[in-house]
Amino acid sequence: MTNNNEIVEESAVTEADVTETEAVEAASEAETAVLSVEDELRAEIASLKEALAEAEKKAADNYDLALRTKAEAENARRRHETDLSNARKFGIEKFALDLLPVIDSMEMGLQAASDENVDISKIREGSEMSIKMFAASLEKAGAVAVDPQGEKFNPDLHQAMSMVENAELPPNTIINVVQKGYTLNGRLMRPAMVIVSKGGEAASPESGSIDEVV
Repeated sequence: MTNNNEIVEESAVTEADVTETEAVEAASEAETAVLSVEDELRAEIASLKEALAEAEKKAADNYDLALRTKAEAENARRRHETDLSNARKFGIEKFALDLLPVIDSMEMGLQAASDENVDISKIREGSEMSIKMFAASLEKAGAVAVDPQGEKFNPDLHQAMSMVENAELPPNTIINVVQKGYTLNGRLMRPAMVIVSKGGEAASPESGSIDEVV
């Protein structure tokens, strides 16, 4: 009887030991699982922190780039405004420099004209030289004289002041240029003021007509 009780007790103790061992193992496994989850969370947090730091760095770089771009654009705008201002102020500097010798020549002519022993032929020669220099300066700037003496009347370039009968010339022939016209780079600035012939030989179909006579 005693032996049976001892066997029962030993069996109960054995079962208790097994249960306790299983509980310990389960707790250990649970603790291991918790530690594993914590490690995963730490790794994920570290990754997120790294990604956040990288995003912040990129944002800072982009902000700096935006500031530099804005500053460069502002500087370019200011340079452009300065260039425009200088162009308005000094755009005719080269043309003005070309005119200075003309002024010098005219002043010399005026000084020579005040001399008691003035030579009119020299004054005339100096005036003609000044005019040629002036015309050359205008041509450099793109301004070309319209001097249509003897040409056919062109309403795009000429303005008729009057018409004069002339049987020796075809109709609409310019017989006198009262005032030269000028073009600037091909565009008319001022029409030539002219006197035009009428009558004479019959006008051909190609002959132009005077649109306006002042």
